[in-house]
Amino acid sequence: MKLLTVLRHPFELWNAPPWLSQRLHQDFPVVEAVQRSSYEGIEDYIRDAEVAITFSLRPEQFKAARKLRWIHSPAAAVHQLIFPELVNSEVILTNAREAHGPVVAEHVMALIFALAKCLPQAVRFQQKHIWGQELMWRGRPRPRELAGATLGLVGLGSIGRAVARHASSLGMRVIAMRENPGKESPEGVQQVFASSQLDEVLSQSDYVVLAVPVTASTVGLMGASRLAKMKPDACLINVGRGPLVDEAALIQALRERTIGGAALDVFEEEPLPTGSPLWSLENLLITPHTAGLTEKLWERHYQFISENLRRYLKGEPLLSVVDKKRGY
Repeated sequence: MKLLTVLRHPFELWNAPPWLSQRLHQDFPVVEAVQRSSYEGIEDYIRDAEVAITFSLRPEQFKAARKLRWIHSPAAAVHQLIFPELVNSEVILTNAREAHGPVVAEHVMALIFALAKCLPQAVRFQQKHIWGQELMWRGRPRPRELAGATLGLVGLGSIGRAVARHASSLGMRVIAMRENPGKESPEGVQQVFASSQLDEVLSQSDYVVLAVPVTASTVGLMGASRLAKMKPDACLINVGRGPLVDEAALIQALRERTIGGAALDVFEEEPLPTGSPLWSLENLLITPHTAGLTEKLWERHYQFISENLRRYLKGEPLLSVVDKKRGY
């Protein structure tokens, strides 16, 4: 059986290390593990592959892969693979949401702490050699406690569930929105709302965390009307994908200070252009899509891939299967 890994990204960490295919073949001798760092001529390699590990494929490349039965994306987001030919096929699609979720959740908590304790303002005062105690107390929002604050999770996937556990252990009240509110509430979540009740989640929350996939219904989810539903001192955090937020509307809300602040790890265009007005907003904390970074990333990937490969070879159900119709 042939397993093809083809990953090409300008950021080094997103590319598979050379040991990946070697270790897969060592642990699964029946598998011919082939690894490519370029999509050039990939049709020749994918034609007889049964399994592919990749971020994306073009429809014509997918059409050439006549033996393909399973695609695994090392990313959580799979919108770049949701094209009709794949969606309507019997090829299984899995993603790496469980590998990324716990790490991204730690980053979310770091952003919440930074916003609550006004750390970006403190850093700016430090750079200017200013003792900013009085200025920070007079600012808006002031430094505040997390215990007793309300955290609104938009999405209860692997990221949202992990954030809920962390936040509830700090004494935060955690509420959430998801498509199926009738399911049992995850650990730490006190109340779950339906998608149609997002405005209610926004109006109650001191911190709003976006952790939903990009679909037709979530693009531009946080536009001007939704931002207007937030509390005047509330903060928005996006670790999902850039298109979830209408950046022009957010810029206006932050400039007019109709919300307390925001922290963004993802953007409509990445890298964020140097001329973007987002850079100069003092009430916005920017991290350059680093929420999922960890030295353990590919070991985490390997443990997941190898477990699913074991299941695949035995004909058992795979983990983290994507509902291709829904896109996540």
